[in-house]
Amino acid sequence: MLPRFPVVLAVAVLASFLALLTPKRAAAQCVDEALKEQLVGRRAYRGVVPRLFKKALRHELSPMGGWYAADLSDGAPVYGGAYTFHFSEYLGLEASYFRTRQKYGLLQAIIDRQQGLVSFVESPEEDVQLFLGHLVWSLAYGKVRWLGGGISRFDFYLALGGGATDTSNTGGLGLTGSGGFGMKFYLTDWLALRLDARDHVHKQRAPLAVEKVVNDVSLMGGFSVFIPFSS
Repeated sequence: MLPRFPVVLAVAVLASFLALLTPKRAAAQCVDEALKEQLVGRRAYRGVVPRLFKKALRHELSPMGGWYAADLSDGAPVYGGAYTFHFSEYLGLEASYFRTRQKYGLLQAIIDRQQGLVSFVESPEEDVQLFLGHLVWSLAYGKVRWLGGGISRFDFYLALGGGATDTSNTGGLGLTGSGGFGMKFYLTDWLALRLDARDHVHKQRAPLAVEKVVNDVSLMGGFSVFIPFSS
């Protein structure tokens, strides 16, 4: 019986060692799983934000208004609307029409001071119409929290295109290049708040035989309605 004692003792020591080693392996495995979940979570956070608002193959109608800052004439209110067809989540085609008023305050003040004795221009004030088309590229998509409340999604986009500017009294119909950027904040599945900034480059004929290429800037805001109403 005595010779068997060392064998029994060795078996007991080995069993105790395995019992101590097993919890360490389990704990290490738990730590590995926790690190894996943490890394996956960070990778998902750094990745692309899932699009909850989808606009592909939808129509967008946008009544808009704002301010038109002209190079040669005075600034004036501008209003109109735009129609956009989104053939993907990133690209769309936009057709728009806007109307503003063109006037020359300094020149009109000189005419008024002369009490009609000298007239430099026949019509110092006229309507201006813009017929434009743009390719719209949604460059970035994200989310924003409003004053600690709910979270809304938004798009930042670029627009590039052109069209025609109609100043029938002084210059007639002329070609116009247009480009700019904007943001859309999606309030519901079918309604968005829209902010636009556009630069319009065209040739303008002003009173006193002044003709030059101008950069007129329009800053506008409005609402967009998406059809169908659900994404």
